[in-house]
Amino acid sequence: MDAAWLNPEEWTCSEGVQEVLLESRKSSTRLTYLAKWTRFSRWASERGISPLRSSIEAVLDYLLHLRNQGLAYSSIRVHLAAISAFHLLIQGQMVFSHDMMVRFLKGLERLFPQDLLKDFLYKREKGELLIQKSKRLKNNLLKQMQLSVSKDGFVHFGDTVMLLSPENNKSPTENYPAACGNLTLAVNPDDITVHTSESLQVPCGLSAVKSVNPVGRNAFRILSVEGNSMGEPIRFGQNFGLGATGGFTDQMLYLASDHKSFMRFAKKSYLQQVFLTDELSYLTCWQATFLDPQLRLEYEGFPVPANTKVLITHCHTNRGLAVPRNYWIRSYFGKEYEVICHTYLDSHKAEEDKNYWIIVTANPSDDGITMFDRPKPPSEETREREKNELYAGT
Repeated sequence: MDAAWLNPEEWTCSEGVQEVLLESRKSSTRLTYLAKWTRFSRWASERGISPLRSSIEAVLDYLLHLRNQGLAYSSIRVHLAAISAFHLLIQGQMVFSHDMMVRFLKGLERLFPQDLLKDFLYKREKGELLIQKSKRLKNNLLKQMQLSVSKDGFVHFGDTVMLLSPENNKSPTENYPAACGNLTLAVNPDDITVHTSESLQVPCGLSAVKSVNPVGRNAFRILSVEGNSMGEPIRFGQNFGLGATGGFTDQMLYLASDHKSFMRFAKKSYLQQVFLTDELSYLTCWQATFLDPQLRLEYEGFPVPANTKVLITHCHTNRGLAVPRNYWIRSYFGKEYEVICHTYLDSHKAEEDKNYWIIVTANPSDDGITMFDRPKPPSEETREREKNELYAGT
């Protein structure tokens, strides 16, 4: 570990804590800061100044030196951030937040407003403005997605599907104040990410939304975690992963969960939380379980049917993916519902409908988008009645 990245107070922490503190900055940021700090150290050494213990006046002289060399205001701030990362505290303050430094930066803004305009035009041309990044993220999250078509009626590795929590059978009065209707599992980035990033950041949250149209937010890919070939049907009791791209082609996050702790739990229900991470591990393994507990063992190893109610269980914690429906959260996209990992059992020790899920695939015909939109075939009684009415009319 490089001592320059840690201040004296941080060096009193344990080695494990120091490693975590060092990872607070990305490797690319550390490389950039190191280059800027090397340049400042060279400038200070030429003038007989200690780079680590220089005065605030010396740092201001260096920044003014950079401005006289033609550096833009944004570049000067990067140099200042690098110096502040390495430099010792000055009068108990970091270099970046020192009172004199704040006044100096305000003065630069007023003396050289053309730098701000140049910086704005440059970022706009490169697509680096926050509003441009935010727009790209939202466009991808809401982009129309094409689900996979199941030719044999089963779910396969590599399929792009929706995970739908079907409408329960309770009456609105009994279900009050819970949400009625069908809900789909969806990516739910925090507001800061939506407004400042152009891609999904980890850890990323999830929620249940009322939209049943496949978009970047609620489309998931069935992944193999045990080396199974793509295209093979997944089976009851077999491990698989669930990946979310958020509409991006170069990014994949994985559905994960872990035991709740004092620091990690669902914000509304305080139960086991569900989140998205960027690496596959034992926390990202799931299994499909047959709905009827009396036939569960008999169906072990059979292919999982698509567009049919099943249970989705987290392998590590043995808890079911669930939507309680009475805990709603406020997101950038509006009112949505909390998704957790918890097995709800009724008086007969059978899972409740909060744990029911339908793995939805695409409709091969042109009549609808998904198989869930496809009209249900008439029952035997309905067909018999229509047949009798037809004969009676003739």
